This record gives sequence, structure tokens and C-alpha cells, in this order.
Amino acid sequence: MKNKKNVLLVYYSQTGQLKQLAEKFVSPLSNHDEINLETLAIKPEVSYQFPWSFIRFFDTFPETVRLTPAPIITPEFKQQKYDLVILAYTVWFLSPAQPITAFLQHEKTKAILANTPIVTLIGCRNMWLMAQETVKKHLKEAQANLVDNVVRIDSCGGPASFIATPLWMFTGSKQPVSWLPKAGISEEDINECTKYGEKIKSVLLTQPFINEPMLKNMAAVKVNERLILSEKFGHRSFNFWGKWIIQAGTISPYLRHALLYFYILFLITVILTVVPISALIKLLLSPWLKNKIHKQKSLFSWPSGE
Repeated sequence: MKNKKNVLLVYYSQTGQLKQLAEKFVSPLSNHDEINLETLAIKPEVSYQFPWSFIRFFDTFPETVRLTPAPIITPEFKQQKYDLVILAYTVWFLSPAQPITAFLQHEKTKAILANTPIVTLIGCRNMWLMAQETVKKHLKEAQANLVDNVVRIDSCGGPASFIATPLWMFTGSKQPVSWLPKAGISEEDINECTKYGEKIKSVLLTQPFINEPMLKNMAAVKVNERLILSEKFGHRSFNFWGKWIIQAGTISPYLRHALLYFYILFLITVILTVVPISALIKLLLSPWLKNKIHKQKSLFSWPSGE
């Protein structure tokens, strides 16, 4: 009799959307005689409220981007070794959500991930490149083997999601006003993720080890080249301001909040000006930057490819 393949699904879902995406993704692996699917829902020691309050939402950004997350409840694993780990996460301020960062930094996690094939599954608004680069670094430090990445983004489009997604975060409703499209990943995109689970199941059942991408040529990710420059600029800005806001908080919580409010105004200005301008510049220069853009897209779409 064959030994069962042990698969671990790890996720943190605040709104419930990522949980739905992750469960649909692994549904082909469920209830299979030769696959043991274990699910670990990461739990912060102090829960993040949903919907968010305005100041609480932005007050999480400094620690998120500086990778100093609030602690999580110590993860418990049923196995000492897994044939595959699926890490599902969402993006906060161009970085992995704090509970995911805390999980990746945990010593128990590092032991589990070492020399283990990893599939990352991202559900977010539209910017995920810098967050995934951060996750790649954590996985490399843990000596894990990233074999695939799958990304699903909000279906309502960039400009509309700039309003629709924050409203969802602050009201708890995906469509609080009728004149905006529904925020979040579409049901069609979520349901389509079963095809990746089917492919992974096929590989698990036919190959003794997984050390190569399984989802190539399956449109696992789509890199929006117009957002690359904006993401890089935004990530540097978040890191710079996050450092100073944290330091301000060591002097006085009032100083931290004052600097935070100033940065919120700065951030909104940047989003309304720098983001569209950089996208336009990227578009205009694309004929001369074709090779560079191709290399960037290859880097960010690795390992599954577009």
C-alpha cells in the first residue's frame, strides 16, 4: 500500500475571501485516499478587527512593511515533514499580511519548510510583486523550495478598486454603494482555481518528489508591467516612512499618530499622481525598455511563469 502524501495548507484570512480561495484551490486534494490534507489557519494572539477602523488600518502599516509583526499563536503541525506546503496569503501595504510574516519568521515554521516544496497562493487587490519578493526571501532563509505561485486579483479593475476595496475594508460590505462595482476576486476566478489543484494532485500521485514547477503555461500569474515602477516606489516609501513612524511612537503615541496622518495625506497624493504618471511613463518608454521589461516580468512571474 502506498504511503499517503502529506499536504499542508496554511492561510490567514481576515475577510473570509482568502479562505474561500484557498479551499477552492485545494478542493481536488480533499477526500482522496492517497492524500492527507492538513489545514492550518493562522491565528494572531490579538485578532484584527473587521471591518477595520480608519486609523487602526493605517496604524498597522509601519510594522507590516518593516516586517516586525504582532505575534501569532504558536502553530501546531500534525506531521514532522510534508510532501508539499501551500501558503495562501494576502497583501497589506505591498507586504505580506502581518500574520503570514509572523508565521514565516517562527522557528517551528522554518523547521517545517526546510527542504520542502512550496506553492504560494496570493489573493489581493492588484499589487503583489513586492510582497512575493519578501516571501521569496523568507522561504530562501528557511531553505524551502518555491515551486509555484498562483495569483488572483480583484476583478473590478485598478481605478475602481482604489475606492471599492477601501470601502469594503471600512464597511465590511463588498458593494456598499450601487454605483461602484463589487470589490474582491470574482466567483469565477475563485472557482477556476480548482484547475491548479487538479494539476497538483496529478503530480503528487505520479511523482515521488516535487522539485520543479507544476503549473507552467497555466496562466498562474499575470504581471502588470505598468505597475512595476509604482510598486517599487511605493515599497521604498512605505519602508522609509514606516521606520520614522515607529521611531516617533517611541517618543510619544501622539507624535506617531500625527506623523501617520501626515503620511496618509502624502500617500493619497502619491496614488493620485505618481501611480498614473509612472504607468504612463512606462507605457511611453516601453518600446525602448522591451528587454528590461521582459526580464522584470520573468523575475516576478517566476517560478510558474505567465
